[in-house]
Amino acid sequence: MLKKYFAAAAVILSLALTSCKAPKESLTYFEDLTEVSQVAMPQSVPLKLGPDDELFIYVSSEEPKAAAPYNMIASAISNRDNLVETNQQARSQTYIVDTKGDILFPELGVIHVAGMTVEQLQKYLTERISKLIENPIVVVQMVNFRVSVLGEVRNPGPVIVKRNRYSILDALADAGDMTPYGVRDEVLLIRDNNGVQERVMLNLNSSETLTSPYFYLQPNDYIYVKPNEIRKANSRYNSENGYRLQVVGTIVSVSSVVASLVIALAVK
Repeated sequence: MLKKYFAAAAVILSLALTSCKAPKESLTYFEDLTEVSQVAMPQSVPLKLGPDDELFIYVSSEEPKAAAPYNMIASAISNRDNLVETNQQARSQTYIVDTKGDILFPELGVIHVAGMTVEQLQKYLTERISKLIENPIVVVQMVNFRVSVLGEVRNPGPVIVKRNRYSILDALADAGDMTPYGVRDEVLLIRDNNGVQERVMLNLNSSETLTSPYFYLQPNDYIYVKPNEIRKANSRYNSENGYRLQVVGTIVSVSSVVASLVIALAVK
């Protein structure tokens, strides 16, 4: 009889241990890469300007006074006497593309920039201004290129991007990489594509992601790294354990009050 009990206990223990095994998830990026290889990189999509984009534009030339009017900030437009000083102030000048896709640029007036790339706008301004001053140098930069990395990364939050080619690997590196609890084969990319929301799952265990059209990111992309089952289980345990402790604490407090009342009544 005892043998039957021991056998049943062994089976139950074996099933319990099997059910408690942690899920097997790889922590290795691109684990299918086993040898050196060469493939064509995906083409990064040119960043097209649109409403609400913020641009830094600065014009310089061999003669500072000639370039100064193109750098005048709004508060200094009426004061054209000290052009060199105005030129220095204009280093913080930025332009917000309005809802029509336009900016109001000093001396040139309204310019429709929506649909242009940064390089195209820089070339356009250089050609326009070169008709008025000699050998101008125009610098155009997008100020508001940022992406957000959320979920199981070490430093979640927005990332300010200072270059045009920016990949999902760059974003994860800037966010401190995934934690060991991040699901690497289902990384969610959310993108606003001209009013249409795209949702793409990227598998970072597979080298196919390196040639995906979504490898390079666009402004305002969101990246979400899901937690694995271990993280979810830990979270549930902590939540339930905290609730139990709260209930026990409440019961102990109530019991203490009741006991105090009973003692007080007994003394009387």
